[in-house]
Amino acid sequence: MLAKILARGWPSCRYLLLRYLVGIVTIAATPIGLLLSWAVPGITAGLVRVADAERARATRYLGLPADPPLPGAAKRRPGDVVTLLKDRAFRRSLRLVPLSLLGIPALFLAVVSLAAAPSGLLGMLLWRVDPGEFTLLGLPVDSWLDALLLRPAQIVVGLACLRWVAPAAASAHAKLTRTVLSPSSAEAEAALLSQRVEELTRSRAGAVDSHGAELRRIERDLHDGTQAQLVSLTMRIGVAKQLMAEDPERAAKLLDDARDGAEQAMTELRGVLRTMYPPILADRGLAGAVSALCARVPIPVDLRIGELGDVPAAVEAAAYFVVAESLTNITKHSAAGTAEVRLERRGPELYLAVSDDGIGGARVGDRGDLLGRGSGLHGMVHRVEAIDGHLELTSPIGGPTTVEVIMPCGS
Repeated sequence: MLAKILARGWPSCRYLLLRYLVGIVTIAATPIGLLLSWAVPGITAGLVRVADAERARATRYLGLPADPPLPGAAKRRPGDVVTLLKDRAFRRSLRLVPLSLLGIPALFLAVVSLAAAPSGLLGMLLWRVDPGEFTLLGLPVDSWLDALLLRPAQIVVGLACLRWVAPAAASAHAKLTRTVLSPSSAEAEAALLSQRVEELTRSRAGAVDSHGAELRRIERDLHDGTQAQLVSLTMRIGVAKQLMAEDPERAAKLLDDARDGAEQAMTELRGVLRTMYPPILADRGLAGAVSALCARVPIPVDLRIGELGDVPAAVEAAAYFVVAESLTNITKHSAAGTAEVRLERRGPELYLAVSDDGIGGARVGDRGDLLGRGSGLHGMVHRVEAIDGHLELTSPIGGPTTVEVIMPCGS
């Protein structure tokens, strides 16, 4: 019972104590900061960051999803008072000053919640050292009757504050902080737009890099493979043409070799084309192509395909390659006994999940994973983000590993 009370009350008291410390520093530093802020832009930016940090801590305490980062203080030159007064972020951060005054009652409540019960026990045991100087519930104790009556009452009050009052006060403080420091609709829209632009810039940069690498790979495959085969084929046909009259048997052998070379070149060319858009997608659709991939895996794969509807070709290709790369990683690196592939349409989005019961440790990055193995997940991320999708990897050491992908399919 006591452990539950502490587990609930201690985080609340800690939150209130920290709010008191931040509030005292804010109240002490604000007057000087406001006097100097017109000349030192960094002070303004610091106050804005403190306000945003307080709002973020309140959000975490309430267990709410993290808010998108807000725009910082407006950039300005020293002495530019006009820009300072027009800065919405700065005006919003000034609300932190009156809010900091609540740190004083917050400190009192946190101290009462944490100290009431222990001080009640000590007061009962030590009142005889100096009768009348020790107090319980604010009343002097000068007899055992007072100690035995007031001690349980103070302990009950302290535990009640720790169990109910402090958490309620901390939650109220956090909600008030979020309300007071919330941005205007224009600021929130600007923050979301800025975040979206950053995401698009990052994803497009990754897509461009991935696309460039893919083009270089295709060029290398064509140059080193198909082109070499075609050059050899041309030379053999030319030699066979010259020998046709003098040595028909040798010419026929060269033509046979040329035919074999042409077939090999066609095979290599089809292999290159499959990396761009697998023909099986056009022949059997996404469901059939994924089923074929799962059938080739040497371990049991539980395949669950829901209603897919119309899926754009780019999304089909991305989903196919994600499944192919994931199953390849499972086969090579995971030491898994079973795997599961889930594919379904969720409104305007395509949901894909590939999981296994292997040893885990995979990560998204250019380098190897946490166990020192290679990883193709970096390319998968770029491929998914290029069509405005999202990939999330969960792979603790010891497993299991799950790759979840959400890609937009339109309305």
